[in-house]
Amino acid sequence: MKLYESDTPDPDGPIRVGVADYVVTSADTRLTTTGLGSCVGVALVDTEAGLAGLAHVMLPSADGSGEEAKFADTAIEAMLEELYDMGATHVEAKIAGGSNMLDLSGVGKEVGSRNVAATRDALDEHDVPLVGADTGGSHGRSLELHTDSGTLVVRSAHEEVTRL
Repeated sequence: MKLYESDTPDPDGPIRVGVADYVVTSADTRLTTTGLGSCVGVALVDTEAGLAGLAHVMLPSADGSGEEAKFADTAIEAMLEELYDMGATHVEAKIAGGSNMLDLSGVGKEVGSRNVAATRDALDEHDVPLVGADTGGSHGRSLELHTDSGTLVVRSAHEEVTRL
């Protein structure tokens, strides 16, 4: 996890969010993440407070183990806690990713769909409205969150650019 305040050097970004990581910021910048296949990108934004966060989650739920940013349930909870501590009051969510790119059996079967479902469940649990989504399919995505406007730009090699 990384926290960037508005006085962080080079707030023009972009600030990169790695796999199984998240960033929360009060800076007017762009948060980016790439390589979303079955992973889900979760953007949490309170434009009134000037706060935003972006997570790149790999798996549905932590089940009490592992790094919090790796899992949908714990990443969302941790980001919300930080956003609320920073003064957020009206957080909205946008999500992208959750593709089923590989034909796997067993534990990995339909992990993209399970990631999306877990993300939606965690947002519901915390009463965070989901105001935009670009999920599913069989293609990868890259994201760019514009923290000032809350616009989430979704890019894919096989689809048109989507703005949520």
